[in-house]
Parts: sequence; C-alpha cells; structure tokens
Amino acid sequence: MRARPVLMTTLCSMLTTAQVIAAHTDLDAEESAQLERLVDEWGLLADLSFSDLILWVPDVDDNVFWAAAQLRPNTGPTALEDDVVGDDIFYDPEHLVTEAYLSREISRTSGNKLNAGIPVDVVAIPIVRSGRCIGVVEMHTNRMGVRAPGALEDSYLDAANKIVDMMFRGEYPMAGAPTVPWLSPRVGDGMIYADRRGFVTFASPNALSAFRHLGLSGDLEGESLTAVVRELIPGHNRAPVERPLLQRKLVAHEVDLEGEGEISLRLRILPITDEKGPAGQLVLVRDVSELRERERQLVTKDATIREIHHRVKNNLQTVAALLRLQSRRIQSPPAKEALQDAMKRVQSIALVHEILSQQFDGAVAFDEIADRLMGMVAEAAVVGNSVTVKREGSFGRVPAEVATNLSLVLTELCQNAVEHGFPGRRGQVLVEPVREGSELVVEVSNDGLPLPLGFDLNKTDSLGLSIVVTLVHDMGGSFTLATPPGRWTVATVRIPLAPPEGHRRG
Repeated sequence: MRARPVLMTTLCSMLTTAQVIAAHTDLDAEESAQLERLVDEWGLLADLSFSDLILWVPDVDDNVFWAAAQLRPNTGPTALEDDVVGDDIFYDPEHLVTEAYLSREISRTSGNKLNAGIPVDVVAIPIVRSGRCIGVVEMHTNRMGVRAPGALEDSYLDAANKIVDMMFRGEYPMAGAPTVPWLSPRVGDGMIYADRRGFVTFASPNALSAFRHLGLSGDLEGESLTAVVRELIPGHNRAPVERPLLQRKLVAHEVDLEGEGEISLRLRILPITDEKGPAGQLVLVRDVSELRERERQLVTKDATIREIHHRVKNNLQTVAALLRLQSRRIQSPPAKEALQDAMKRVQSIALVHEILSQQFDGAVAFDEIADRLMGMVAEAAVVGNSVTVKREGSFGRVPAEVATNLSLVLTELCQNAVEHGFPGRRGQVLVEPVREGSELVVEVSNDGLPLPLGFDLNKTDSLGLSIVVTLVHDMGGSFTLATPPGRWTVATVRIPLAPPEGHRRG
C-alpha cells in the first residue's frame, strides 16, 4: 500500500463513498448505490465482529484498488489508527484484497499478522453482484484487545460470521427499513438471537434488562420471542410487532414495543439466512423510554408555544379592532390617520404570530407573510386599486425572532412608497428579496415620485422611516433610501440571518 503524508490522509478521510467511486471506478449507478447501502448498514458487522471495516473498490484498471469507506467498531479497540479513505493498493497477488477480488472467495490470514506491533486478523469478503466483483470488504480485528471469550463474545462472533456469509452470497444488506442513526438499536444496546422456529437461543444482558423493564419476570433464552411479546403487549398493540417476528420474508424491520408505565423498546429485526434459506432472526433491542419521554416533552412544549402565539395573535387583533373603532370616532384627520397607521402595525405583528401558531419550528416561511402584508397595504391605499404591490423572489425561511421586525419593516416601506410616491396616480411597488451569503437583502422600489431634493434619512421626521431605521438596527442590519438618477426610488434593507450578539433583542 502506498505511504501517504498525514495531511493527505486527513483530507482523503473527508471523501464520501460516492466521491471515491465516481472518481476512480467504472461502476454504474446501481452498483454504486448497492455499495453505498452496504456502507449505511455495515455498522452491525463491525460491532459484532469487533473489527475495523474498509471498503475497497476496483479502479478502472483493476490492478489498483481504492479505499472508499472505513468504519471502526464501538465494541472493541481499533486495529487501524489512521484513516485510509482515498488511499490505494497497487497490484499485489499476495494481498488479501487482490486475492479475494480475483478468486471471488472469502480470504483470510493464516495467523495473526503484526500491524504496528499489534496482532491483527484480516478477512477479505468479495462483493459480487450479477457475476461482477464490485468491491471487497476488508475486516481487521485487533486480537490484543479482544475481550475474554464468553457467551456474549461467542454469540457476537457467531452472528458476525452469519452476516459475513450473507454478505458474500449477496443477501446482506437486505431490503427493508434502513437504520436511523439517532434511533435504531445497536449491538451494544441489546442483542437477541432466535432460531428458525422463533425460540431465543441467546439474549444479551442489556436485551434482557430492556424486556424486564417492559414487565418480563422470567428469562428470554429458551422462550418463543413471539409468545413473550404476546404476554407483555396488549392485543391491539401487538400486531405491528408480531408480523415481522412471524413472517419469513427477507426484509429488515424496525418496530416499537409500548408497555405500561410509558416503557418503550425499539426493535430492529433482521432475518438471518444460510444456504438453505431462513435460519433465524437477529433482534437488536434498545430501551427508548427516555427518548420517547423527551419527544413527548418537546411535543408539549411545541404545542404550548403555538398556543401562546395564537393567544398573542388574538389579543393583537383585539387591539387593532379597538384602534379602528377609536379612529371612527375621531374627527381630526391627523389623529385618525395616526390611529389607522398604528392599527396596520399591530395587524402586521398579529399576522406573524398567526403564522407562528400554525407552523412554529424556530423559523417561518416568510413569503406567505410578505404576500399578505403587501395585499393589506394595497387594499388600504388612498388611491384605491390604482397601485399594485408585488413580490419577485423569495425570502425563504426566516428565524422567528427576525420575522416580527421584518414584517413591520416591510409594512412601513410598502406603506411609505404608496402614500408618498403616488399622489393621485397609478404606479407599482416592487418587493425583491434575495439571499446573499449570510444576509437577506430586500429592495422595495417604486416608479412614483422621486425623493425630495436634499432628502436626508438621518433628518427625516417620518415616524414610519424612524421605525424602520430602529428595527433594522436592532437586527444588526443596514438601511438605505435613495432615488438614483433616471431610476426608481429604492429602499434597501440588509439583515444578517444570524444577528450579531450585540444587536439581538432582549
């Protein structure tokens, strides 16, 4: 194998399986997908065999092999200190990878070889699909760190040998539910092996403990796993678990066992085969009671936040209605106009809380809010429907803490453009949002009257523009307003998507 500088090894370890395959092999899309699925599922083999795994793929020139993926076990010490993804092997008839590739048979070392002074067993399994060897999985087992043999270790290794044989025959990984990294059980969580009749021949201590939490009083070994489930789980909850336990289809399943007292187990059921067909089932067990409880708490918290937003929205709508009633009783035009402006600002905030009450997850799709705000401004325009307000581009998802300020800013800018740009004339207001790196840039332009000569944003007495300046500053952004020669009047707002700490609102 080529020796490579440490820096090169570090960079190569960042490569994905797909990138290595695309760069060096002539494997087609289906073959590449098969190897990627194998890599997604091979953690089971690494943990059962206490082994490091490397996937080697043949170069276009099959005298060379490339390391496309690597995995270390969670159940034992590594046999490979360095990352090898992206490294290559030149033709070497004595190398196990070459031997397995050419012979299409599983190749093993005759005895412990030394790797950096550590005895290591090596096994190479050819991955043959449709008569073609598309890769070789190399297993490295650190014999110095293997635990003292016992029932647990022997059962792990026996199951690993079965998985190796299935992989060699093209039966692993099998179709069915893929593993979910944050939820699926792993070997160390608990393992059960059941024979072809469904009787448990081995249950690890962790698996037994998990079933004891569920209410099991006896032992698992020697018992029918289906019968145990029937005893522990109520009838209406049993069917989703019984079906994968009883059926003989070569499909991997993941199911939940829900017991009393909010006890929940997650099972991954993997059919095991031999040359004659179904030979048993490997069942991984994880007690997910605490995880489910956290999920319930998050759901409750999310529902509470939604309800708060809903109530805030209702209260703000009540305030807006009161302002509307008050404005109808006032005879002074300036006072009436001030109350109407206040009413629009309250309605803008209420609209944000209405959206958050429906889809709160820390961010909102702001396009819907923007379109409704622009429609509200257009309907209230003093010139009736002679001014159109439209959007080109997308705001995307905006953090919830930014959405309220942004809605007020957008309302003020659109309202200002309609009121001051089109006195008694038709026209158009255009809102153009765009993402530029970590910033959201919003331009609100209009083809109405230009800004007065000598206009200075810092000296304006407009309450609306003062609100915009304050809110944009609170968000850590910048705001400009100008009428370039021969162009529309343009208000430009730049807002960082993650506001600097000093600009965040309390």
